[in-house]
Amino acid sequence: MKWLQLNIRGGYTLLYNKRLLLLILLDSTIVFTAIFLSYLIVYPALPYTAMSFLLVSSITLLTSHHIFAAVYRMYRNTWEYASIRELLAIIKAITFSILTTIIVQVIAFRTIDIRVLGITWMMHMLLIGGSRFSWRLFRDRFITLNTDKKRTLVVGAGSAGSMIARQLLKSTETDLYPIAFADDDLKKMRLQIYGVEVKGTIQDIPQLVEKLKIENIIIAIPSLKKSELNRIYKECAKTKVNTKIMPSVEDFCTGKIAVHHIRDVQVEDLLGREPVELDMTSISKELTGKTVLVTGAGGSIGSEICRQICKFHPKKLLLLGHGENSIYNIDMELRQAYQNEIELIPIIADIRDRDRIYGIIAQYVPDVVYHAAAHKHVPLMEFNATEAVKNNIFGTKNVAEAANTFGVGCFVMISTDKAVNPLNIMGATKRFAEMIVQNLAKESSTKFVAVRFGNVLGSRGSVIPLFQKQIAAGGPVTVTHPEMTRYFMTIPEASRLVLQASTLARGGEVFVLNMGEPVKIVDLARNLITLSGYTEEEIGIKFSGIRPGEKLFEELLNEDEIQKKQVFPKIFIGKAEPIDKQKLYQMLDSILEQDADTLRETLIRIANAKTITPPPPNLVVVNGGKYG
Repeated sequence: MKWLQLNIRGGYTLLYNKRLLLLILLDSTIVFTAIFLSYLIVYPALPYTAMSFLLVSSITLLTSHHIFAAVYRMYRNTWEYASIRELLAIIKAITFSILTTIIVQVIAFRTIDIRVLGITWMMHMLLIGGSRFSWRLFRDRFITLNTDKKRTLVVGAGSAGSMIARQLLKSTETDLYPIAFADDDLKKMRLQIYGVEVKGTIQDIPQLVEKLKIENIIIAIPSLKKSELNRIYKECAKTKVNTKIMPSVEDFCTGKIAVHHIRDVQVEDLLGREPVELDMTSISKELTGKTVLVTGAGGSIGSEICRQICKFHPKKLLLLGHGENSIYNIDMELRQAYQNEIELIPIIADIRDRDRIYGIIAQYVPDVVYHAAAHKHVPLMEFNATEAVKNNIFGTKNVAEAANTFGVGCFVMISTDKAVNPLNIMGATKRFAEMIVQNLAKESSTKFVAVRFGNVLGSRGSVIPLFQKQIAAGGPVTVTHPEMTRYFMTIPEASRLVLQASTLARGGEVFVLNMGEPVKIVDLARNLITLSGYTEEEIGIKFSGIRPGEKLFEELLNEDEIQKKQVFPKIFIGKAEPIDKQKLYQMLDSILEQDADTLRETLIRIANAKTITPPPPNLVVVNGGKYG
């Protein structure tokens, strides 16, 4: 292997030496002969007495040229991609070599021939600079255009679009070639950027694609708002041409963008809401060097919370979950990424097992607990109400009370918009979990808080993977109701919000994110169909009817819970008040003895803050040691 590496390195060295020798010989010929040609232009009859003057001047020019060429690294530049920087290196080397020759002429001959040296300077610039840029011109005009690259329209003729066009022109790693720009700035119309003309506006995209035989579109405006991106994408979607997008403006500003980072447009890009920028400094203070426990660490939200936590380098991260495969996967992923930087402790445990949970928290005494473990599937929980109660209510109660007992600094519970005016078991159990946390906050030194947000894109059981499977199978895509709407956010953003909540916590709050405008599920389905390269007519959309426990609209807060003042940009505190702890716990002691229908009715009634009645004295109380 070492022999092969040495041979490869030797081959590169040989190619470099040949290239260097060729350039030196070419420049030497130009420099040595240019002053003679310049003298003949000024003095057509070359006198014999001038030979010594010219010979000394040409030797001086040749020597000083190569000295300054080495200083300005002229022979290390990649001239096929030559730009202003390379041109400045040529100008400096030539100018200083001429100035050196002037000094030598003054010392040796006490005279200066400014006209001859001026023409010599121009000839050096023309011949040396021209020899470098001629290859780039030949490559751009003849070699690149004769390739099989796909004709590409770049949307956005700003700095980002210009950079993409330049990279596409010079890159050998992509099969895309820029043919034209589309931009709404009329001042740029008909202008050329790197030889690529601005041909039209956003509304002209369908016509430009047809007229110029475009095969790909790149949306190159990383600072676009979601609403603007939607408008542009609708025009692109009319063409049925593959549409790609640049990475985020954050990557653009940090210089992380390259041609291979351009990706297909995803449904997350088209959501009509802007991401929330969080205070990463305060989160760092909360997590760096600390011991952190995440329940449900193998789930969609829990695993992403773990990834986000690791960016702040805690001392220990406890990955607690019931499913061994999911915990194994997140554990191995984080070990590979952070190796020995963070002590990762995978824990297989059921949050319903009170003794096990108490033992874990007693052993590690975490500084922060993020409680993401829960049953979340609405229709499924309608058929398994008892399991929802055991996991979402009593499981939360176990973890929260253990955190209180052993003095955990902060406990953050992941809740849901379905806890507001719940019509289903899942939402009702999550509201009960919120009330348990809120009541503990009144009497504990631990800061107990809950965080509500809407649906997350790409989570297990979410609608998008289902739609994608239906599209792959040829359709139709099933939507429950044409007016069904939901709030959406990405998993990383939801996870960052949860981390932010721990820094804002004072105890007892229900934090709510302003999630913008709700999205119609049918519009989401249409976007996914288009992004998959089909039309709605080809796949079809079928309305299947509202499922058990579902609502047409989800709320993040009741009307009487809304506080207009933000505690952080786009983050609010709800005024959701819990039921008195004594009444709540008295009801929980007997809830599992009820049949499924009564259980469902009781949970939903109480979760909606209706008056509750103490259980009859003849009911058997379930031992809190197992579930309570």
